[in-house]
Amino acid sequence: MTTPRLSLNQRLRKSPFEERSHVGATLASVYNHVVLPSVYASLEEDYWHLREHVQIWDVACQVQVEVQGPDALALMEYLTPRDLSQIVPGQCVYAPLIDADAGIVNDPIILCLAPDRFWLSISDSDVLLWVKGLATGAGFNVRVFDPDVFPVSIQGPKSDLLLSRLIDTPTEDIRRFRFIEARIADTDLIIARTGWSGQGGFEFYLAESAKGVDLWDTIVGAATDLNLRSGCPNLIDRIETGLLSHGNDMTFSNNPIEAGLDRFFKLGKDSDYLGRQALEEIASAGPSQRMVRIMVPGSGITNPREIYPMRVSGSEQPGSVTSICHSPRMRCHVGFAYAPADSCSPGTRITISTPAGDAEGQIADEHWRVDASDHSVG
Repeated sequence: MTTPRLSLNQRLRKSPFEERSHVGATLASVYNHVVLPSVYASLEEDYWHLREHVQIWDVACQVQVEVQGPDALALMEYLTPRDLSQIVPGQCVYAPLIDADAGIVNDPIILCLAPDRFWLSISDSDVLLWVKGLATGAGFNVRVFDPDVFPVSIQGPKSDLLLSRLIDTPTEDIRRFRFIEARIADTDLIIARTGWSGQGGFEFYLAESAKGVDLWDTIVGAATDLNLRSGCPNLIDRIETGLLSHGNDMTFSNNPIEAGLDRFFKLGKDSDYLGRQALEEIASAGPSQRMVRIMVPGSGITNPREIYPMRVSGSEQPGSVTSICHSPRMRCHVGFAYAPADSCSPGTRITISTPAGDAEGQIADEHWRVDASDHSVG
């Protein structure tokens, strides 16, 4: 099958870094109406480089939605079952947004810039329209808009060393899910210890898009001896790390309980939130399915364009595989799937249906073990 080339036009948002980030990219996707590189050398080579060195990622696709005004915190609380009552300026919080049926609308990182000012750094759905509609319909006294802010990220074990060459603040002072203000390449930035990888790193929030190439070049120039490469969120790394992808592993049809996001919300928080009754009912009855990790021997199974049906031993209820790849480190396929809630224990046998035929595997625990006594993988 021939894949058509992407036609760039005004309906696609332009990244201020694309003059640099598109060079060398061999595959790309569209995320929040922005072209996002998805592979450079190869999926596996990019993976190993990310684990060993440092990469610079164009993540301008993580569009920002700003909420500002007297009711800003009240609106933020209404958007999510996550308790934000103790959030303080300089803090970042991962928070699932849900609709009236408790379906997952998005799962942004929320940045508290001030008690009455927040950014939602969103995954792939039109959150700006969602938040605008809720703010208007419920009468919150806020402004909701799309600021001129574009993130670029450095990820990998050498990220701290690279950042230390760019700012005066000791990098160890930037705690996980916290941010500082800094100035690089003659422009003011917010730098957060966040990022969509398991290797650690930082995200730079650029508020002056005209300085995008200058910022990119300054970062690259400080890393001449660090084997820095252009990179992007890596499928293998994010599955091994347990990072779910909105639009793939969870959608409006999934709720935070079945998606395994229990630790990221407080069901009975003091502030009211959209979808509260629905989420409480799901919690009371118990979800019909659960997100699990799966391991399948062999290689060659590709990530699904559409979900792969899955049969689970001991259950007539079907499951579904949402993401899968071959892990060169674990030497098998690893992935995410929804399994019947009563048949999702580690070690449970599964059979998945792929375009290449059926493949058998097992459900694993959060450490990628199919047997709790096995400490050889993870």
